[in-house]
Amino acid sequence: MKCGVVALIGRPNVGKSTLLNNLVGRKVSITSPKPQTTRFAIQAVYEDDRGQIIFVDTPGIYEKAPDALAKRVNAVAKDILASGIDCVLYIVDPTRARDIEENRAFGLIRRLSMPKIFAYNKSDIIDPEHKVEYLFMEEEFDEVIKVSALYHKNLNTLLSSLFSHLPERGPIVDTKMLVQPALNVNSTLFLSELIREKAYLFLRKEVPYTLTAVVDDVEERENGTLYVKARILTSQDKYKIMIIGEGGRMIREIGMAVRKELETSRGKKAYVELVVETDPHWMDYLQ
Repeated sequence: MKCGVVALIGRPNVGKSTLLNNLVGRKVSITSPKPQTTRFAIQAVYEDDRGQIIFVDTPGIYEKAPDALAKRVNAVAKDILASGIDCVLYIVDPTRARDIEENRAFGLIRRLSMPKIFAYNKSDIIDPEHKVEYLFMEEEFDEVIKVSALYHKNLNTLLSSLFSHLPERGPIVDTKMLVQPALNVNSTLFLSELIREKAYLFLRKEVPYTLTAVVDDVEERENGTLYVKARILTSQDKYKIMIIGEGGRMIREIGMAVRKELETSRGKKAYVELVVETDPHWMDYLQ
């Protein structure tokens, strides 16, 4: 059987997390219309009769790291590329102009010797205006594939291609020992990422990337209800007011969205208690 580790690489917000979620068939990485959503490498497992693929979703690579958090994000991506990766899946968005961030990410990829697959995302869009800017990159890769992460286009073709570039070996991960979703993060971290995703989706441009979520308690009650108690931390009081919203409307909507997703995925009731706190130093606590 074919088994190996595949790193998803690309500049921020090209659709890596959406692609990973849809390849594996379940939510394993949060998605958001804003960049720098993924702060750590997420390991997810895809398995079928052909073998096993361990996906590593790296943070988007930034040309300029404006703060300590962004610098750590860049370091994580570089560390992943230096570790035991069997294949790289490089993803670009041809609807966006190539920029310095793209050039830097591509520069890292060019130095790698393992098999590399080049994927154009958003292939559902006919004649994307910036595709010509990426054509020269294709010659650096073993294979070029057009996909649509959002609409599941050519994902089976992509999986077949990935398997073809992986080595013959036994399973790397015992999937029988994994709980859903199949991640290398515990349920507390997964829940905090889910809360962060919903906060981004509801707040949009109202609040910059100055928040995180911390889960303080997770408990499944005797009746099967999942109880989650968590805090949303933000850097300034003015953002705290926005997150809470008038009369608490915004924080209730965020909590309701988290609860609905948990109930849909588990098929059981969930209760989510959220509070918002100001902590100007929360970025310093991240590992």
